[in-house]
Amino acid sequence: MKKTTGTDRKITQAWRPATQAIRGGTWRSEHGETSEALFLTSGYTYDDAATVAARFAGEQDGMTYSRLQNPTVAMLEERIALMEGAEACRAQASGMAAMTAALLCQLSAGDHCVAARAAFGSCRWLVDHLLPRFGIETTVIDSADNAAWEQAIRPNTKVFFFESPANPTLDIVDLDFVCGLASSRGITTVVDNAFCSPALQRPMEFGADVVAYSATKLMDGQGRVLAGAVCGTDEFINEILLPFQRNTGPNCAPFNAWVVLKGLETLSLRAHKQSENALTLGQFMEDRIAQSGGTMLHPGLASHPRYDLAVKQMDACGPIFSFVVEGRKQAHAILDALNLIDISNNIGDARSLMCHPASTTHAGMSAEERLEMGVQEGMLRINVGLEDVEDLIEDMDQAMKAAGL
Repeated sequence: MKKTTGTDRKITQAWRPATQAIRGGTWRSEHGETSEALFLTSGYTYDDAATVAARFAGEQDGMTYSRLQNPTVAMLEERIALMEGAEACRAQASGMAAMTAALLCQLSAGDHCVAARAAFGSCRWLVDHLLPRFGIETTVIDSADNAAWEQAIRPNTKVFFFESPANPTLDIVDLDFVCGLASSRGITTVVDNAFCSPALQRPMEFGADVVAYSATKLMDGQGRVLAGAVCGTDEFINEILLPFQRNTGPNCAPFNAWVVLKGLETLSLRAHKQSENALTLGQFMEDRIAQSGGTMLHPGLASHPRYDLAVKQMDACGPIFSFVVEGRKQAHAILDALNLIDISNNIGDARSLMCHPASTTHAGMSAEERLEMGVQEGMLRINVGLEDVEDLIEDMDQAMKAAGL
């Protein structure tokens, strides 16, 4: 198989993002296939004993076992790294596998982690419940309060962990400030960029050390497979993350990697068009939600408290936003009245999807914990897809009317 060489790597790094999304990290076999080959194998054979010994000793490049390397997965890793502007990437079995690995590979008993309070329910479970089981101290703060980050730092603080935009509150973190602060104190920043993907936001341009993804979301973008990714420096990926991943096994399946590779080819087109649709739908809804006493949480609208920061950090403000109505009863009434938009807890999909976080993605948390995060009973989160936006507006219009809005 023809791999990317050192010279080729320099060429591909010079390509612009749209080209990298199509051709970055492509390997070709002797057959000269145009589409990336799918290698469904758990193991590999060797010409002789010396070869296998050299590979396992790290003295020779080559595959040894698909928990460690697989050609299809390796192509995905190289492409994501190129798109992210990272030195290296390791693909994961899911987004939560990526978040868990990115934290546990570098934290030990006695360390301290500062995390944003607004986060996906499972991400909060990691910092609230899993890390403390291993003697890792955690502090949860309001990520929009720059002073809170500095005040939370302790002598043993090793990691800042946050999402921007956050799920489902759409909180925006000041990447320049927080990453700069972390760097000045020797703290590693781990940023969950799943709401944007590298097509819309590249946290490493603002100083982030590690960027983690649910590739299930925008990268696949069509609701087909689970996958995740962690990006960082060669040192972080190969010396800190890889030993953890090698021995715990949260690996991405080759088939899933192949599907995500295909998704990356249209990622930028989808992400920008969906962002455009989401902004149009949000503009249609904004006055009506406000007049009813509700709240819009859309970083692309000037009414968002960190609109200026969102526009500065993001090429477009993404396909996902939330809004708050009177309570759970009215929120469920809107969902029940939908005709076109599906009720689903997934995001990043080319189809428009909407859910009630308090009874789905954050249902495992107490009412008090949800309130502390800003997840209200009347909150709805929508992923705006690629349908004709006028059809989406008509569906949302009739659903809101049916719910008394």
